[in-house]
Amino acid sequence: MFHKIKNVQYLENYIIEITFENNIIKYYNVSNLFEKWDVFQNLVNIPNLFEQVKVEPGGFGISWNDEIDLSCEELWENGYIQNSESY
Repeated sequence: MFHKIKNVQYLENYIIEITFENNIIKYYNVSNLFEKWDVFQNLVNIPNLFEQVKVEPGGFGISWNDEIDLSCEELWENGYIQNSESY
């Protein structure tokens, strides 16, 4: 089952807020990916790229450009509900 995304918003310190279609809001720390996948370092190195995050058509993921994206299931499984853990 896919947990489709309705909205995404960037916050400070490379945290994004994801609102899913079931209205559950989760947070995801993108900085955890900087060392795992080199392409995510572009979110730091390219000015204003992080702020360009958008929901992909159909709500199956988010992206910043043609090279950097995350699936809705990655965000659902590894995102956290505020106050359930710290940033």
